[in-house]
Amino acid sequence: MPSGSDTTEEAVSGTPPDGPVPSAELGATAVTARPRRARRLAALARREALRTGLAVVSGLALGLAFPPYDLWPLSLAAVAALSLLTRGRTARQGAWTGFVFGLPFFLILLKWLHVVGWDAVVGLSIAEALFVTLLGAALAVTSRLPLWPLWTACLWVAEEWARDRLPFGGFPWGRLAFANTGSPFTPLAALGGAPLVTFAVALAGALTAACAATLWGLRREGTLRRAVPAFEAFGLAAAVALAGFAVPVPTKADDTADIAIVQGNVQQAGMDFLGRPMKILDNHATATEKLAADIKAGRAKKPDLVIWPENSSDLDPFQYPQAYDRIDRAVKAIGVPVLVGALVDHPSKKGYVFNEGIVWDPKKGPGASYTKQHPVPFGEYVPFREQLSKIITRFQRVPRDFYPGNHTGVLQLGPARLGDVICFEVAYDEIVHDTVGAGARALVIQTNNATYGRTGQPEQQLAMSKLRAVEHGRAVVTAATSGISAVVAPDGTVTHRIPEFTQGVVSARIPLRDETTLADRVGAAPEWALAIVGLLSCAAAVASGRRGRTKDEKGQQ
Repeated sequence: MPSGSDTTEEAVSGTPPDGPVPSAELGATAVTARPRRARRLAALARREALRTGLAVVSGLALGLAFPPYDLWPLSLAAVAALSLLTRGRTARQGAWTGFVFGLPFFLILLKWLHVVGWDAVVGLSIAEALFVTLLGAALAVTSRLPLWPLWTACLWVAEEWARDRLPFGGFPWGRLAFANTGSPFTPLAALGGAPLVTFAVALAGALTAACAATLWGLRREGTLRRAVPAFEAFGLAAAVALAGFAVPVPTKADDTADIAIVQGNVQQAGMDFLGRPMKILDNHATATEKLAADIKAGRAKKPDLVIWPENSSDLDPFQYPQAYDRIDRAVKAIGVPVLVGALVDHPSKKGYVFNEGIVWDPKKGPGASYTKQHPVPFGEYVPFREQLSKIITRFQRVPRDFYPGNHTGVLQLGPARLGDVICFEVAYDEIVHDTVGAGARALVIQTNNATYGRTGQPEQQLAMSKLRAVEHGRAVVTAATSGISAVVAPDGTVTHRIPEFTQGVVSARIPLRDETTLADRVGAAPEWALAIVGLLSCAAAVASGRRGRTKDEKGQQ
């Protein structure tokens, strides 16, 4: 049989007729293969450089949409950009685009973590960007489907749904809704909470992308008739953006309460904000006693209740008599109930503490309390402590783990039934929703942002309070050790505010409301429905692609 025939046994087995190829020849083949692979990678890098660069810039733009920059229109532009950059791409290409979009976004959003270490910023940003990587792949796959802007919006909700819950209970920072706490989209929170705001922002951005894509396709030989879909997409985007103006935000009070927020301040910002023992407690007690003196002198009106922030007592008052006595003297001086934030040792589990808000009565002393339900992983407790502490010695700065509470924070303080939410818990839909559902007539956010002072993190957290106010139709009172302490009205406007690293007291009359919003009544149902629709659109796109390949293969046969 002629040499080179592919029907010989040698050809079938892959062994040349003259025997195995010498190892030297195999080595030479591998050497020549490497430059070819390198050339292919270089060509791929050149091909994707512009798209990658645009994705990086778009991710940075999304970061600037959030506080402290507050350029919320950039959230629309960033969604539109990611939609265009992933349109018509493969899942793998979309995943890469999603990653290089997500990483710079989270780097600029979470740069306040540099107080802990830049490795923490980079590590958390990479972890969060992996969710956007999956989003990019999903956007690419579904971009060929009819009505793709709708599926895009649902997929943004699905991505945030996953990021809010995974891993270790999730980390909701960076939701599109939190960039739109003072935009035309904000009132939609009263209908479907933060997920509906995210959906509307993503839908408006994707429709803007559809308009741009259509107009770009007509750049050479377009006609007015062929441009109609572009005008329709733009009109729908405008309608979605303006829909919030048609949503009534309930603000009518059923009753009122006069409150005072005490911001005692700390010695310094950063990881060592505590200073000497009793210093922070003394700051808050002294400010409260000064308010009491002003009331006695007729310079201030006596409040119905006083709110101290998270960690306002830097010592466990039940273990340190001097801390108990200092709180008790201040409370007796003001003569009304005070909500005190303190770390309290677990009664039976050594090495665990409760992060609590304690109702301290001037006559009865400490009474009802709320324990933070969602401690921050790696900040307030260390998962896999025994293993990780050997590798990352910085975890030794978290000597004790916070033990989670098991009930909502509805507390009676004088005439007001308030819902206590501690620090980062304001970012979690379920905790705030359950607190309002349990009967809270107004919300209190006890927080300690001294570690991240002057980094932009306090502004980001205050923005969440603004959204929660509209979502639940409740006044939201933020009490912070070093700022930003504030009062937010049920319509989301900030009525009172104490700047960072300033000792001060804010007195305000807040509305107490019993009526619930539609968002309260429907709960997480809109989020689950939209996320499921997004996942189903992915499944439909994959199935459609497989059917298309099968038809092509049959046609070739």
